[in-house]
Parts: sequence; structure tokens; C-alpha cells
Amino acid sequence: MFFVPIFITLLQPSADTLLVFLKDAPVLVVVMAFFSLWVLCWLPIAVVIAIALKWQPGKSLQPEQKLPLLIPLYLLAPLILWGMNSLAGGSFANYGLVVNLSLFTSLLFGFGLGVISLAIVFAGQFLLGWCQWQTENNKLVLANLLPIPLIALLVGAIEELIFRGFLITELTQQYPIWLAAVISSVIFALLHLVWEQKETIPQLPGLWLMGMVLVLARLVDGGNLGIAWGLHAGWVWAIATLDTAELITYTGKVSELFTGKNKKPLAGVAGIVCVLLAGGILWLLSSLAIAKS
Repeated sequence: MFFVPIFITLLQPSADTLLVFLKDAPVLVVVMAFFSLWVLCWLPIAVVIAIALKWQPGKSLQPEQKLPLLIPLYLLAPLILWGMNSLAGGSFANYGLVVNLSLFTSLLFGFGLGVISLAIVFAGQFLLGWCQWQTENNKLVLANLLPIPLIALLVGAIEELIFRGFLITELTQQYPIWLAAVISSVIFALLHLVWEQKETIPQLPGLWLMGMVLVLARLVDGGNLGIAWGLHAGWVWAIATLDTAELITYTGKVSELFTGKNKKPLAGVAGIVCVLLAGGILWLLSSLAIAKS
């Protein structure tokens, strides 16, 4: 994927022309240009992978087929952003990604907050008899002890760099922060439809709310992405671990409206409560910080 910066240059008559475009174009045009370039760079790779996997258009992607397609898609995004930033003389620091000790402290805090908020919600469901823990599957957690956290951190880092980093930074140049948060969260939610429409549609309100809370996380972190990255990764790790090891089964005592349609927490009241709980804690921390200053 070393060809991405070269590809960016070849698409325009010159680097100076692209630089003028990035500076003078409306932010929504810049955003559309990024996503278009991202897809254009990924499509040739996706076609080769799809052929190798013998996937046919129109058929649902199996889990083992989805990951090989997702990895290059995710790895391309920071390369394209780096190429655009290099032409404009900027860096990822413009998007809130500053590699220092504070980043890792915030990352750990956010990760812990994500896991704890989800644990509280599931504990409530256990007490209410909505779900049960499958003790016999505990051993399956060890088999995924390393890969799932790594994937969660990768997904969290790249999605936060794109949606709470690039998008929020660009949108706030022309829109107030609340509107930038709404727009970026809508885009964040809708793009999840690319892979699974049937299961994703009930999750759209939850995904939008998740995006809003992650914007709040960046604001609480002084414009940095550490807390948002950790919070996102914590949720992905916890849910992926529960799903992969099949640690939870639902009793059916209540409607899926409460536990989450298709066993997806964000498609139910429980997931919404989890996101609101994390958001409430962040809001409280922000209020306390303002009161002390």
C-alpha cells in the first residue's frame, strides 16, 4: 500500500493544484473527496481479495471473508489522510492524535470506561434474569486473548482518526461543534450499512448516539483522541469477546427491544443505556474540571 501517496499525486495535475483545492474547497467537498479517494484506492485490492475468496456479488459476506476485506480498507485510511496532510503541511496532531504519555493515559482511561459501562449494563441484565453466563465457554476467552484486543485497538484508532479526528476537525471550520458532531455521527452510523444492512438498520440510532458520545470524549480530552480511542476500543473488545466466546445467552424473558435485536446491544435499550452511562460520566468529569478551573 506504499502506492497510496503516489496515487494521490497522479490523480491531480500537480501537488500545488491539490493543495489549492484542499484549502479553498468547502469542507463537505473535502470530506467527500477523502471518502471517494479511500474507496478508489481500496476497490482494486477488494476485487483481488473477493476473487481469491470466491465471493460472489449479491451474496452475504461470511465472517471469515469480511476480515480480509476490512483489514486493507482500514489500513488505507491513515495513509490517505497522511498523504493529504503532507500536501497541506499538516500532521495527525491537527486531528487530535498526538503520541505522548498523555495519549496512553487517556487511552487506558477510555478503555476502562468502555468495559466498565458495558459490565454495569450486563450485570443489570443478569440480575433481571434477561441473560445468563455460559461458564463452560470461559476457556474460549484465552484463545482470543491477544487477537481481539489488537483488532479492537486498530478499529478504534482508525475510526476515531477518521470520524472524530478528520471529520470533526474539518467540519468545525465551517459549522458549530454541535452540528459538526451531528453530521459526523450520521456519517459514522450510515457507513456501517456497507457491510450488513439487515442487522445494522436497528442499530442506527445507537450508532449515532455512540458517535455523539465519542465526540464528547474528544472534547473532554482537550481535543485529543485518547479517551475516544480507548472508549471505542473498550466497547469493541468487550462485545467481540462476548460474541466470539459465546459467553452470553439471552433467556427471552423480555423483548429484543430491551436486550438488542439480533443480539446486538446497540439495537436495544441496554446498549443505549450503556452509551448514555459512559456519556454521563464524561459529562460529569467535564463539569468537575470546569468547576475547578
